[in-house]
Amino acid sequence: MRDTKESRLLLVLLIAIAFALITVDIRGGEDSPVDGARQGAAAVFGPIEDGVSSAVDPVGNAVSAIRDSGERHDRLAALEQENAALKAKLGSDDRNRSRLAQLDKMLKVAGKGQYGIKGAEVIAIGAAQGFSWTITINAGANDGIKRDMTVLNGDGLVGRVTTVGPNTATVLLASDPDFTVGTRMEASDELGFASGQGDRPLRVELLNGKAEVKKGDRLVTFGSQADKPFVPGVPVGVVSRVDPSGGDLTRTLYVTPYVSFTKLDVVGVVVETPKQDPRDTVLPDKPQPKPTPTVTVTVTPSAEAPLDGQYEQEQ
Repeated sequence: MRDTKESRLLLVLLIAIAFALITVDIRGGEDSPVDGARQGAAAVFGPIEDGVSSAVDPVGNAVSAIRDSGERHDRLAALEQENAALKAKLGSDDRNRSRLAQLDKMLKVAGKGQYGIKGAEVIAIGAAQGFSWTITINAGANDGIKRDMTVLNGDGLVGRVTTVGPNTATVLLASDPDFTVGTRMEASDELGFASGQGDRPLRVELLNGKAEVKKGDRLVTFGSQADKPFVPGVPVGVVSRVDPSGGDLTRTLYVTPYVSFTKLDVVGVVVETPKQDPRDTVLPDKPQPKPTPTVTVTVTPSAEAPLDGQYEQEQ
C-alpha cells in the first residue's frame, strides 16, 4: 500500500475502531457484546493454534512425552506383574501335575501290595535334623504315624520312621549308613541284609555264599516281625554288581535302589500292613528287551554276466 493521504486516514480510522471495541469489551465484562464473536473465533482457530503450538513448542512436547512415558511405564509394569503371576501359576500347575503323578504311582504300589498308607509331603532334609540321610514329613502322631513304620513312594522303599511329633515325623532313609533292612531275591528267595552307603549303591550281604546271582536281579523287603519296621514285598532295587564268590559264608552284592533319594517329594507311611505277603507282585514290570535289527543282503546276478554254459560254448 502506498503512503498517501487516504491510507493514513484509513489507518487512523482502524486504530480508532480498535480502541472503541476494547473500551466496549472492558466495560461490558462478562456481558460484553463481542464475547460471542470471541468464542466463535476461538472455536475456529483454537485447534489450529494448538496444533501449531505443539509443533513449534519443544519444551511442551518434552513434558507431554515424559507424562505419556510414565503412563506407558506403569502399563508395562502392570503387564510384567501379570506375566510373572501367570508364570508362577504355570509353575505351580506343573508342580501340582508332578505331585499328582507321584501320588497316582504311589497309590498303585499300595494297591498291589495291599498297604494302607498315609500320604505326606517332604518338608525338610537331613541337615535340619542333625543326620546326613533323613527327611521330615508333614504327618505325625495326630495322623496315626508311629515309630518304626515303613515309608515308601511310587518307586519303592524310602526308609522307616524314627521320630514322631504331633504333626511331623523324621524318616531315616534307606541310603543312610545306619540303615539296614532284610531283603529277599526275586524268584530265588535268597535272603540277605541291605545297608545304606550314602550316594553309592546299597550293599547287600546274602546269607548263602554260593547263591546264583547276576546283574539285573531284583530285591524286595523280606519283612519284619509284626511288620515293624518293615512290611514285606516293597521293591528295594536292582543288582548292579556281584562280588566274586571266594568261599565265604555270605555273598556281597551292590544294588541300585529304585528310589532317588535326592528327589523325594510325596511319600506314603504304611499305617496298615498287608494281610499276606505280596511277594514279588509289587515289583515293576521288567523292561522288554529291544529286538536286534537284522540286515538281509540279497545278491542277484548281473544281467550282463554270461552263464557258465554260454561261456564254455564260446571257448
